[in-house]
Amino acid sequence: MSEKDYSPLSLACVKSLTDKNYDKRRQAALEIEKMAKDFAAMKNVEQIKKLLRVLGQDFTMSQMTNWRKGGIIGLAAAAMALGKDTGNYIPELVLPILACFSDSDSRVRYYACEGLYNVTKVARGEVLIHFHDIFNALSKLAADPDQNVKSGTELLDRLLKDIVTESVSFDLFEFMPLLRERLYTKNAFARQFVISWISILHAVPDINMIVYLPDLLDGLFTILEDQNTEIKKMCEKVLGEFLREVIKNPYIVDYPATINILIVHSQSKDELLQLTSITWIKEFVSLAGNELLQHYASGILTAVLPCLSYDEEGTKNIRETSKAVNYNLMKLVTNISESGTKQSSTDLQNNKHQSPQKNKQDLPIIDLISVIDVLTRNLENTAVPTKTAVLKWIYHLHLKMPSQMFLHVDETFPVLLKTLSDPSDEVVILSLEVVAEIVSFSSKLKRDSGEALKDNLIPSTYFKKFIVSLLGLFETDKALLEDRGSFIIRQLSVLLSAEAIYRSISEILLTEKNYKFANVMVETLSTILLTSCELFELRTQLKELATKESCSLFCCLYQTWAHDPVATVALCLLTQNYAHACDLIRTL
Repeated sequence: MSEKDYSPLSLACVKSLTDKNYDKRRQAALEIEKMAKDFAAMKNVEQIKKLLRVLGQDFTMSQMTNWRKGGIIGLAAAAMALGKDTGNYIPELVLPILACFSDSDSRVRYYACEGLYNVTKVARGEVLIHFHDIFNALSKLAADPDQNVKSGTELLDRLLKDIVTESVSFDLFEFMPLLRERLYTKNAFARQFVISWISILHAVPDINMIVYLPDLLDGLFTILEDQNTEIKKMCEKVLGEFLREVIKNPYIVDYPATINILIVHSQSKDELLQLTSITWIKEFVSLAGNELLQHYASGILTAVLPCLSYDEEGTKNIRETSKAVNYNLMKLVTNISESGTKQSSTDLQNNKHQSPQKNKQDLPIIDLISVIDVLTRNLENTAVPTKTAVLKWIYHLHLKMPSQMFLHVDETFPVLLKTLSDPSDEVVILSLEVVAEIVSFSSKLKRDSGEALKDNLIPSTYFKKFIVSLLGLFETDKALLEDRGSFIIRQLSVLLSAEAIYRSISEILLTEKNYKFANVMVETLSTILLTSCELFELRTQLKELATKESCSLFCCLYQTWAHDPVATVALCLLTQNYAHACDLIRTL
């Protein structure tokens, strides 16, 4: 080795700088510091660059560990000597040290942290041109297995945070992709490192982190699922700070870009993650409900409907928050007028098969196709609270958007029929209420179209379809007829016209080929007619037979009641046809 090879360093300086003894390396560093000061005083830029090149290439890139340590110490010493002129040599000072952050020797990594700290302390904001590289390296060292390296990393990290928060030229937009990428690290220490940076940046008054929520939210919620309690608390705190800022400044939030992230995480099995996600959704619906309703109602319902059935104490907050979301979302539908989308019933019939382009006035306020899909799928949920919520939604939509909902009745009708065999009375009642609403609107369509009404009763296509389907269910499911048949018919008599129900069932049973089933149905209907309080008015009507309609009903029932002799006699007695009743009894 000749002196010329490492000039402007002397052979003695090189030997000391690469010695395994720290004190000797430190002595050499002092010599380098003095040398650099002299070069700076003489404005000898060429010599300064030569010195830095020798330290950065020949030393820090050496295969020998002590040489790399010496190079790092030498660069730090040069930076301290250059003082305010350090900014002119940032790449030559920073990049060689950064390369040593990934060194296989833990002591070299520690010296690299210490060396870059000294360079950064002198250069301050000048190092920000390499901020991405520094941050990237620090995020990896945060998970270093060596405690000394971690300590050095934390020291440099604090200094860098101070510089960033003081800087007016820090480019957050350019930094965001790297920050977003680092959020998906699996290492606990690296996650703490990233969260700490987000918290620091959010605390800076001149930095608006809310506009970057779409970039950060998914990663933060992913970290919230971490099993480490400390990390969970850190992440929960940051998310809480963000949410408070959202509530404070709701107009700067990109709701469409973030709501789907919340919907996805709200279906997590982690209770804290699920509660936090649904809490965010609740606030979003309160702050920007109209904006979210049209395109994201189905996703929000997907998130909250299953949670309504949570019954454990630990999930109480999730259930109650979901209830609030469900209520607020339903309230939005109530508050939004159908003006601009509502049309007459006659127009609906005429335009039902037109394309959306030809019928733009019918555009719904929400995406009903996706909403109905979510609702019908959740009706298959075994838990009663979810099913009742779904049925209330379907009923509510039929009340507030009848024209639009009627276009999708073919999808909802079969599912509603299935719920009639549900063991819960509440579910069955709600299902019947929805059916009644569909039937009523269908009748209104026919009346508005000018169709003549028979006996002033319900002329609905769906009424007849429902009665046929209901009888089909009773015929195939004997247990349903025995256990719930009376209950269902009584409830229908309250919701719809009892006369129309009895007339329609009677007409259908008249052509029934399964005589045994017809007999059972007549027995059931007769018992309800004679004993149920819900049928009091119909009984009175038949008893008096004071109108043409009541006489017509008696004749209709009489033909069908012939399936059961006892029921026939009871009908004659009810209608005060005593003589005919005696004749029937004599023939039995």
